[in-house]
Amino acid sequence: MDSTALRQNKMGTQPIGRLLISMSVPMMLSMLVQALYNVVDSIFVARISEAQLELTAVSTAFPIQNLMIAFGTGIGVGFTTLISKSLGEGNPKRAARAAAQGIMLEAVNCLIFTLIGLFAVRPFMESQTSNTQIIDFGVEYLSICCTLSFGIFIQITFEKLLQATGKTLHSMAAQAVGAIVNIVLDPILIFGLMGAPEMGIKGAAVATVIGQMCSAVAAMILHFTVNHEIRISLSDFRIHKKLMGKILIVGLPSVLMMAIGSLMTYCMNRILFAIPKVGETAATVFGVYFKLQSFLIMPVVGLNNGMVPIIAFNYGALNKERIMKTYRLAVFIAVCIMLAGLLLFQVAPAGLLTMFGAENDMMDMGVTALRVISLNFVFAGFCIVTSSVFQALGNGMFSMIVSFVRQIIVLVPVAYFFGRFGEVWQVWLSFPIAECASVVLCIVMFVHLYKKHIKPLDAIRAKMNNEE
Repeated sequence: MDSTALRQNKMGTQPIGRLLISMSVPMMLSMLVQALYNVVDSIFVARISEAQLELTAVSTAFPIQNLMIAFGTGIGVGFTTLISKSLGEGNPKRAARAAAQGIMLEAVNCLIFTLIGLFAVRPFMESQTSNTQIIDFGVEYLSICCTLSFGIFIQITFEKLLQATGKTLHSMAAQAVGAIVNIVLDPILIFGLMGAPEMGIKGAAVATVIGQMCSAVAAMILHFTVNHEIRISLSDFRIHKKLMGKILIVGLPSVLMMAIGSLMTYCMNRILFAIPKVGETAATVFGVYFKLQSFLIMPVVGLNNGMVPIIAFNYGALNKERIMKTYRLAVFIAVCIMLAGLLLFQVAPAGLLTMFGAENDMMDMGVTALRVISLNFVFAGFCIVTSSVFQALGNGMFSMIVSFVRQIIVLVPVAYFFGRFGEVWQVWLSFPIAECASVVLCIVMFVHLYKKHIKPLDAIRAKMNNEE
């Protein structure tokens, strides 16, 4: 494919509204399916026993699972951005080499989490709670997810390669395959239906990894079938330090940004478990909240997955107008999604909690938690999109700073203070307080990047045209 053909890529020519919708809606639907099977997973786990210790264990294991996604997706952001930018500049050879470097880095991620699954799961669970049943359940669940993590890393790698060239519909199809498999297998393996052994919480883990493997196979098939813009050869798998460095410069801040979320969740679990008498209930409620809010966050993440290649491509093509139109439309859609979530959490929190078997103390605490925490939703929509723009422009460090300030500098200390000296409902206030801080930071940083990187694009483009 020559330079002219590359520049005729739909990301550089199609009207922004239609382009963003066509690229994002499949990803949003895919992420909704992903969120659905996460929630369904917990709904079935919550019904294993009346004590719901298995549900608490899954919630306590969440930081490590989120960390796997952080490493896989973060590095994926790095090589996806470089691939899209290279294609926008008319350089398919560099795009192929960037893809190969990304595959090698994802293989390293897989090795890291296999080792965690073998040696670090029990110490991790013991550091959060002293309840031996919760620890044992968590070890059973998390050991399987980590030691068989190759599925999720292969899945993420080839889905990102599809997204880098704008084939989000194919990426959605691959992800949907795994989600559907997981949803079908959950009740079968957890409760021993259709002749399968009754595996309990282990069944939930096995269903998860099988689903990930199915998505991985589907994504690989689709990549090699339709992703003709990226033609990887064996020679591309030699380490290219410069390209790998560029991937890590963008990807590591993204990894750290999402890893900060794992650290925040880990700290919150410790804070909540330490609250006298109601600690385990509070930790369970917190885990349920995270599952429910994924219905809102995942579609916004899908929106971002469609937005980032468009902005990166047009940044490489020096098209300021298309960058800003994409950003404004993405913010509008994200805020609308989060507004709908705010309304739902305010009006029907009890109905949402009932899906997880919540009764008595858990119901009372959960209703308050959902209503208070959801106050941050509208601000979160703006911040998520703006942080992704930082990454698309190659300034992932700004995204990391925003995330670190919100979740570690503000949220955790405020939650710790209320957890120690206040009441449980006050702990939930730490979320909207922290989100307000991130809004201010996002605005300041975006204005800086606009003046430095986006505003000069018209002049640079005009100068290049005159030289030609």
